[in-house]
Amino acid sequence: MAGMRGRQTVRDMVLSLAAIGAFAAVIYFVLPHDDTEKPPQKVDYQVELTTARRAAGYPVAAPEGLGKGWAATSVRFDGAAFKAWHLGFHGPDRTYVAVEQSTERPSRFIDRVTRGADETKLTQEIGGDRWRRYDGSDYDALVLKEKGVTTVVTGPASRSELTHVAERLKRS
Repeated sequence: MAGMRGRQTVRDMVLSLAAIGAFAAVIYFVLPHDDTEKPPQKVDYQVELTTARRAAGYPVAAPEGLGKGWAATSVRFDGAAFKAWHLGFHGPDRTYVAVEQSTERPSRFIDRVTRGADETKLTQEIGGDRWRRYDGSDYDALVLKEKGVTTVVTGPASRSELTHVAERLKRS
């Protein structure tokens, strides 16, 4: 009798799981859901930019005149953590590009914001400054090391898009 009881318990459990699975499948297919990708939320970064420029102690960079299709999607300034400035954009093809600045030790900062990209021997003249190229599996970057601050333009965007943003940076 005990063996019969054990088989009934297992059979009941399997039937219960099947009923729950069927119910979940019906709910999934009956309830509407939107699988389309939503465009990134645009942000206005002027207040944060003004705050950062007052508090950073270095010329804070932000692009001007990026052109149609570019939208700021993230911004933050952390005065406590190495006076770190971040401004993220999505381009016309929805590729992400970030402008990052910090007083943190350059090697640590660059590694973190470029997701481990490697420094190359290639440089690029932009706005009278010599920017170093970094190549990575996730992000590429253009890096400008100056006394007291490092500026990085980085993201999964193409080299031309990174250059486009770097060329339009205004620092004050």
